[in-house]
Amino acid sequence: VDLVGGYYDAGDHVKFGLPMAFSVTMLSWGAIDFRQEIVGLKQMGHTLDAIKWGTDYFIKAHPHPNILWGQDELLWAAAWLFRATKDVYYLKYVAENAASMGGTGWAAREFSWDNKYAGYKFFCPSMIHCSFVVLMEGAGGGYTAILKKYQAKADFFACACLKKNNGYNVRMTPGGLVYVRAWNNMQYAASAAFLLAVYSDYLSNAHAVLKCPVAQADYMLGKNPKSVSYVVGYGQTYPVHVHHRGASIASVSVLHSSVGCLQGFDTWYRRPKANPNVIHGALVGGPTKNDNFSDDRTNFEQTEPTISASAPLVGLLSKLQSVTAGNSGPHPKVAPAPSPKSGECFVLVVQASISTENWFWIESIYTCADIPVEFLHSITDTWTVGRTSYYRHKVIIRNVSQKPITDLKLRFENFSGSIWGLSPTQDKNTYALPRWLKVLKPGSECSFVYIQGDRKLSFGFRVTTDHHFREEFFSFVPHFQARFEIEIVHDRERSFVLFLSLIFEL
Repeated sequence: VDLVGGYYDAGDHVKFGLPMAFSVTMLSWGAIDFRQEIVGLKQMGHTLDAIKWGTDYFIKAHPHPNILWGQDELLWAAAWLFRATKDVYYLKYVAENAASMGGTGWAAREFSWDNKYAGYKFFCPSMIHCSFVVLMEGAGGGYTAILKKYQAKADFFACACLKKNNGYNVRMTPGGLVYVRAWNNMQYAASAAFLLAVYSDYLSNAHAVLKCPVAQADYMLGKNPKSVSYVVGYGQTYPVHVHHRGASIASVSVLHSSVGCLQGFDTWYRRPKANPNVIHGALVGGPTKNDNFSDDRTNFEQTEPTISASAPLVGLLSKLQSVTAGNSGPHPKVAPAPSPKSGECFVLVVQASISTENWFWIESIYTCADIPVEFLHSITDTWTVGRTSYYRHKVIIRNVSQKPITDLKLRFENFSGSIWGLSPTQDKNTYALPRWLKVLKPGSECSFVYIQGDRKLSFGFRVTTDHHFREEFFSFVPHFQARFEIEIVHDRERSFVLFLSLIFEL
C-alpha cells in the first residue's frame, strides 16, 4: 500500500488519522463557507492543495472498498453527506439518531478533533440547510422539533463563548483566551473562534458574535499579557524553541548526514539554542490558564504545535480579514458584462433619466459618486427538498459615498423566512442595520443572509445621509431579470431616476 501523503501531527513523525481527518475537514469547511474571502486573498489554490494532500492519503489508506479500518463518526458524517448530496436520507439519520448518539442530549463547551458535538450542533442548525427549511419554510415535517434542539445547543455554545450563560460559560484566562485544558489549549480557542465566525453569518447581532473570534485571533497573534505571537513566524516575538522534530533539528543538507531517533533526542531535544528551522504558521499550544508561557522545547504542553489547531485558522483569519479590510476586502465591485457566466452577478443599466450634474456615460453604463450604497449579491449554496429548490443568499451592503449613513431601512416582500445580519423594526417586513452598527462609515460594509425557495423575493431600501433617498424595490432570485427604481433628491430642484436590470445566474 502506498501511504505517501497525509500529515505528521504535532511534534512527531506519526500520522494520527483522527486529528488529520478533523484538520482536513476544518480546511474544507473554511473553503466552503469562506470561499469568497479565501479567493479574494488568492489563497484558494493553496487551500485546495492542502486538502487534496490529506484526502488522497485517506483514499490510499483504504485499498479495499468494503474493509473499514476505523469507525466513522456517524452524526458528523451524515451531516456533511446531507450538505454534499442534499439526500434527505442523511437528514433523517441525523434527526432520528440525535438522542441516542448524543447529538441533542447535552450541551458542549468545546470543539476539537476528539469532541465534535459542538461542531455538528453548529453544522446542523447553521450549515445543514434543511434546518432552515424546517424553521423558515415549514417543509421539515417531523424533524422540526429535533432540529430546533440542535439549534438550541448551538446557541448554548455561542452564548458560553460570549459569557452569557449565567455561569455555564467557557472558561477564559485573565487575558481573555478560551481555556479548556492544559495541553495544546490553543486548538480549542481556534476551533471555538472558527465556529463563532461561521455562526456570525446567521445571527442578526453578528458583531457581538464576531467580537469573540476577533479577540481570540488577536490573542493568538500577540495581543495578550505576554505580547507573544503564538503563531510561529508572525510578529516580532514568537516561540523559537518549538517542540517539533522537523523544526528542532538542522537539515541534512546542512549536517551532511542523517540524524537518528536517539541522536535527535540526545543532541537536539534539550539544546538551548533556538530552532534552526522556523515552522511558519504553526500555532503552538499556548499559555496556561493564567496567561503564563514558557518558550521551552521540553514544555510540550505549551510549545508543541498541532495541525488540528492550525487548520481552523485558514477560514477564521480569512473571514476576519475580510470584515476588517473595508474597501480593500475580498469582495470587489462586480463589473458589468454583456453575457453572465455561471455563478456570477452583473448589474446592467438599461435606462436612465437624469436632471442633475456629475454623471457621465461610459459604454452605456451610468455611474455616479452620489449613489450612497451598493448591494453585492451572491448565492452561496443551493439544495432541493422534494420538488422545491432553496437558495442561500448573501448580500453585502457597502457605503460607496463619502458620507456616513446613519439610517438604512430595507423592506421585504414575498418572504417567508428569517434574516440574519439585520435588525427587525416595528414596521412589518422592515429591517434596519444591526443594532451594534450605529453608522455605516464611508467605504465600510455589512452583510446579511437569507434563505429563500423558488418564490420571488423583493426588497427595497431607504437610506438617510444628509440627502434623502426614497425607497423602491428590486428582487434577488436565481434566473430572473428585475428592475428597481431609485430616486435621490439632492434638493428641490435637481433629481434623477435610474432604472437598473439585475441578472443572477446559478
